[in-house]
Amino acid sequence: MNHDNSHQHHNHNHCIETALATAEALCAEQGQRLTKVRRRALELIWESHRPLGAYQLLAKLAEEGFNSAPPTVYRALDFLLAAGLVHKVESMNAYLGCAHADKVHKGYFLICDECRNVMEFDYQDIHAALIEKAAQQGFELRAETIELTGLCAKCKAQAVGENA
Repeated sequence: MNHDNSHQHHNHNHCIETALATAEALCAEQGQRLTKVRRRALELIWESHRPLGAYQLLAKLAEEGFNSAPPTVYRALDFLLAAGLVHKVESMNAYLGCAHADKVHKGYFLICDECRNVMEFDYQDIHAALIEKAAQQGFELRAETIELTGLCAKCKAQAVGENA
């Protein structure tokens, strides 16, 4: 498989189905309901591998006839965030489906300046180092989100090709 285009070749519906099944299971565990607006918001966020802004989400839900008043949508997003089903990419003020919602973890992201794709990356070793560094200053770390910007492999290869 050509890794530059791998996101175009995988079964994206499978991602959405998996995310919804995980959401249903987590809601059941927590005694919560995956309401229609929460469910559709999660589906819309997963339909693109790029983060989706709240206003984009509002517009899409309105097109589909949902009660898309901002408080309704923000409550749905807050629910999805609290349940660990989505991450908020702070620098883009946008939301991204979480592929590891069944495990408690932090949001560590690689954001491409060119195509705006966002990838989650493994952080265990970084997380441990941050806790240690903070503790050396007598600081108790409670929350963290790390966003690194640059060029993804595909955009880097295109840039090299253009400059060749």
